[in-house]
Amino acid sequence: MSKPFASIFLLSAIMFFSTSAVSNENVAGTSVTDKGQCVILLHGLARTSHSMDKMELALNDAGYSTANVDYPSRSMKIQDLTDLAMDEGLNVCQSKNAKTIHLVTHSMGGILARYYLAKNKLSQLGHLVQLAPPNRGSLVTDQFRQEHWYKWVTGPAGQQLGTGKDGIPSLLGAVDYSTGVVAGNEHSPLDNWLAEIIPGEDDGKVSVDHAKVEGMSDFIVLPYTHISIMKQDEVIQQTLYFLKYGSFNHPGWAQLPVVGF
Repeated sequence: MSKPFASIFLLSAIMFFSTSAVSNENVAGTSVTDKGQCVILLHGLARTSHSMDKMELALNDAGYSTANVDYPSRSMKIQDLTDLAMDEGLNVCQSKNAKTIHLVTHSMGGILARYYLAKNKLSQLGHLVQLAPPNRGSLVTDQFRQEHWYKWVTGPAGQQLGTGKDGIPSLLGAVDYSTGVVAGNEHSPLDNWLAEIIPGEDDGKVSVDHAKVEGMSDFIVLPYTHISIMKQDEVIQQTLYFLKYGSFNHPGWAQLPVVGF
């Protein structure tokens, strides 16, 4: 199978990937005591809100209200997607009288969250948890952005995820709010050819190094792939922990402040 056709096949598999059932067990001590907390969930590029269903169920079980936003990630630029997705998410949370609004994102959803927070003041903001975000841009975009198949797979937003000065990630600067980043360092067999062009550890789409963002509160690397990281029990547990405590649960060693990369 040629690489472009492999990518198209992977996109189809991603879009129709089924969501497994979520366990009712939460991490000890991560349930919400203040019921006025809402979480906006933003899926990644070429995905749908169903990719965040398992995460949403776990959040609901822990006592959070949620706004699992479905936005047309392949049809608009990041600026327009941000307005559309965040308006919907905020409307849902505000309709539930949320006192605190958190964000949990996957992949490009993390860039939408950062774009919104760079342009807007959200007085109710709690924590942001980014799963496999291209915070320093995507080397895959750099390599293939001019290819017709890549344009078809990723749409206008995909053209804006490069690592250069014209990429949206590089324009956003450091974060000055509570942000936890989870990077993956495993990749599926279908992503092996993409991993070859990414130096160092990666999840098949984003390098571990490029997931980092200056100013982040905490950072953790877990052994999962880009396309499945948001469905993994360990990742969900770490997300719940960060939303409760503002840091990840690093067993066996003292938590140190993350000042940059």
